[in-house]
Amino acid sequence: MGFFFHIGRYFSMLKRVFARPEKHKLYIRQLFHEIDNLGVNSVGIVIIISIFIGGIMTIQFAYSMANPMYPKELVGLGTRDTLLLEFSSTMLALIMAGKVGSNITSEIGTMRVTEQIDSLEIMGVNSASFLILPKLIAVVFIFPFLYIISVFFGLLGGLVTGPIAGVITIPDYISGIQWLFFPYYITFSIIKSLFFGFLVASVPAYFGYYVQGGALEVGKASTKAVVNTNILILFFDLILTRLLLT
Repeated sequence: MGFFFHIGRYFSMLKRVFARPEKHKLYIRQLFHEIDNLGVNSVGIVIIISIFIGGIMTIQFAYSMANPMYPKELVGLGTRDTLLLEFSSTMLALIMAGKVGSNITSEIGTMRVTEQIDSLEIMGVNSASFLILPKLIAVVFIFPFLYIISVFFGLLGGLVTGPIAGVITIPDYISGIQWLFFPYYITFSIIKSLFFGFLVASVPAYFGYYVQGGALEVGKASTKAVVNTNILILFFDLILTRLLLT
């Protein structure tokens, strides 16, 4: 029954989140702040992780396809499709759940245990909408851009690492990137990124908004938020892949 209780309370919170904002100017200003705090500040870690993963995948594909019967272009193709279809959308969302999700939970949870949210409610402010809606819109908005950045730097990492490691030449790698390219892969992954962005913002916000206790409970709520967000990301990854790639 606890599972259904949390499901019901989660959707009840979302209903309050999407209630009509009271002051649009205040929400817009807060939205740009959240885009900078949750999105722009995450670009650095996205670039670093994507470069290394792109290089690692290029080397691994090269060694797994060392058979002379396989064309060299398969290395670039494999790296490209892995980044487009799975890593830069799903794996990146799992990583961002730890960074962005824990940030959202700890911020809202701290406001809850220090009774700042209660103060907003007493003043007649819709605290759920005021605190969560800008974060939700900011994360959903920024996730497709992080996906594109991840794909670009992942491919760049493979382009640099492959020739340095001596596993593939630059012309073969570029030819593989261009070989059998399906633009729908990008559309598919951007759709996934939007869903994952919603989960990364809303689930941690739920755990932070309803936390009870003190600083210790806020820390536990952050851990629960990250774990549950990761599970939901993988669950919806399975569903969306089944629906959109058939």
